[in-house]
Amino acid sequence: MPALRLIVLWHQHQPFYKDLVTGEYRLPWVRLHALKDYYGMVKLLDEFPNVHQNFNLVPSLITQIQDYVAGTAKDPFLNVAAKPAADLTQRERIFALQYLFQANPNNVLGRYPRYRELHEQFREHAYSPDKAERYFQARDFTDLQVLSQIAWFDEFFLEDKDVAALIKKERNYSLEDQKFVIARERELLAKVLPAYTGAAKKGSVEISATPFYHPILPLVSDTNAGAVSSPGLPLPQNRFRHPEDAREQLVRALDLHERVFGVRPQGVWPSEGSVSEEALAIAHSLGVKWMATDEGVLGRSTGAFFARDGNGRLPADLAQRLYSIHRYENGATSMHLVFRDHTISDLIGFVYSGMNPADAAGHLLHNIKEAAQPVLAQGRDAVVSVILDGENAWEYYPKSGREFLRRFYDSVQREAGLESVTISEAIARDRNILPLRSLVPGSWINANFNVWIGAPEDNRAWDYLHHAREFYAQNAGRTGEAQRKLAFEEILISEGSDWNWWYGPEHHSANDRDFDELYRKHLSNVYQALGAMPPDYLAQPITAGEVRPEFTPQSSYIHPRITGDKIRYFEWMGAAMFRADQRAGAMHGKQFLLEALYAGIDSTYVYGRLDFAGPLPEMEFELVANLESWAATEVRPRRTLRLDGKVRDHKLVEWKVEGKEAVVAVSPDGDKESARAALLRSFEFRLPLSWLIATPAVGAPNNQKPSASAVAPTSIVKLRISLWHNRLPVDALPVEGWMELQLLSEAEMGAGM
Repeated sequence: MPALRLIVLWHQHQPFYKDLVTGEYRLPWVRLHALKDYYGMVKLLDEFPNVHQNFNLVPSLITQIQDYVAGTAKDPFLNVAAKPAADLTQRERIFALQYLFQANPNNVLGRYPRYRELHEQFREHAYSPDKAERYFQARDFTDLQVLSQIAWFDEFFLEDKDVAALIKKERNYSLEDQKFVIARERELLAKVLPAYTGAAKKGSVEISATPFYHPILPLVSDTNAGAVSSPGLPLPQNRFRHPEDAREQLVRALDLHERVFGVRPQGVWPSEGSVSEEALAIAHSLGVKWMATDEGVLGRSTGAFFARDGNGRLPADLAQRLYSIHRYENGATSMHLVFRDHTISDLIGFVYSGMNPADAAGHLLHNIKEAAQPVLAQGRDAVVSVILDGENAWEYYPKSGREFLRRFYDSVQREAGLESVTISEAIARDRNILPLRSLVPGSWINANFNVWIGAPEDNRAWDYLHHAREFYAQNAGRTGEAQRKLAFEEILISEGSDWNWWYGPEHHSANDRDFDELYRKHLSNVYQALGAMPPDYLAQPITAGEVRPEFTPQSSYIHPRITGDKIRYFEWMGAAMFRADQRAGAMHGKQFLLEALYAGIDSTYVYGRLDFAGPLPEMEFELVANLESWAATEVRPRRTLRLDGKVRDHKLVEWKVEGKEAVVAVSPDGDKESARAALLRSFEFRLPLSWLIATPAVGAPNNQKPSASAVAPTSIVKLRISLWHNRLPVDALPVEGWMELQLLSEAEMGAGM
């Protein structure tokens, strides 16, 4: 019988946050993700001995974890979390408010009631640390310091008796509690790397490497590779061509892995799946047996486009091509290549977090089996490769996605004819490896390098790197060995992909400024290490400025007609507005279909309007509006409503509104004086406030409508709209959390303007 072999590779990576000159960490994410994700991801496999996995650990991540374990890491974020609250300076208090709330608002921060309460207190001051600082007492800071650390503890660590007791305490933490948490962190961090070593020795995981500081190897070898992938792409003024640096990055990676894990890696997930024939030749010369990248690179290299049908399936010939291991051979270079299924990988990263864990796990297994079926039907083995970020995705899942993973691994282990294997195991067992004679350079993102080169900010960063590299070449011989080594180390760090990830139009985070400053600091250190003053331009930001999602609260009552035609701009003046920021963060690949959400109330109704990012999607889809009513003194919503609308051929073919007890309105008739929904260029609706805030049961006659002024001024309605396709959530506004409407009278709302 033909075999279905499943390859799952989790890529564990964080940028190099350490300033080698000062020794300080600019951001805390290595420590926090090492506490929350890395240990549990591999430890979980103890429960599933027949599920073999692949983990890719970036060497610069490993060295930073080692720094924390040794107690030599200088982390100002940890220092602020550890310092007695009463001793915090005003500057440290502001620093704490700026950074200790940087966590997923629902699944990390929102998991702890007191942490959520403090966040609400911060939000009341427009998320401004300077404004909020004076309203936080010492006890508030102590609770924040403790909870901001516990919130990042791995699910396995939360089971420790002492930690569980601290969580149960919930608030009013003491200095002793604070000291306990900080001390426990170092103990827990020390468990991470040994867990991977142990799993590798048992054979349950294969550990692969990435070039040391996570550079884009093809671009470090030659920035002109950017224009090979994207003809006509604007390139930096200065060509950066240093294949010797690319080789050094890979040599250091293989050597470190051998020292840490006791075995030299057989394979490499090149940074961002970035490959070229030159990069493959370098890896082959160093003994690397396999590399992995995205299906898009295979498609461009073979002239195929992996177009899927409406159910996400490939035709048999394309399925056979994608679900096979390839062997690249060209001259003296040979390399086994694995190509990830982009669609299935993205489902884990961006879709399944919005689903019930059991349903998501079942959907994933079904997708994998269905994808491989055309190959298995021909009597051939199928190798399906799922490769994605192994850390950032879990912030979007409840409890770090552990229930989802457990259910998925359990179903994989039970499925007859399905093997979950390491990549080396898959290569050894494969009888149908396909030849590949040429390779188009590209990454896992659109089979090109446009995220890291081509935009003005990207090209400026490459030019600055070029100048620093040239300065090093001309001046390194005039300094001592220690200075030369430090300068070259800073060059290698600056070649990392992470800096240009945040430059350009594609991505942003709350730490854009930090990344920009740290990149320019690394370059400045090159000059300083060689006894020179850095160029003046390194004192100026490269990034164009911080971009955030835009939110405007409701400023007056609105009374729009519900037609679905967004040209009636003035009818929505005064509405609350949330505009999406259509740039990705640390996770690339999210599909952006929605542009803005408008909402508001009058004395009788709540209104909503959803604008699309472009023309209405061509496929059939559903729009789901969830509404909740809350009062300040309550810990759960008073009422919930769900509006479901089905769209086919650009028309809203049916819709209904359901409360907790029953359906309260159904299209197409409904009550013309109450619920309405319409779709034209936008999706619009109105619902009676009585369905959310009245004392009568949901669906009571409309003569029992209260006005908004009859509700406590602190009462709110929360609103969120999502778009679903094939029973999967594709996009939502807001992506995280809810839009909130204050239930105020018209006079109160006007007075607040």
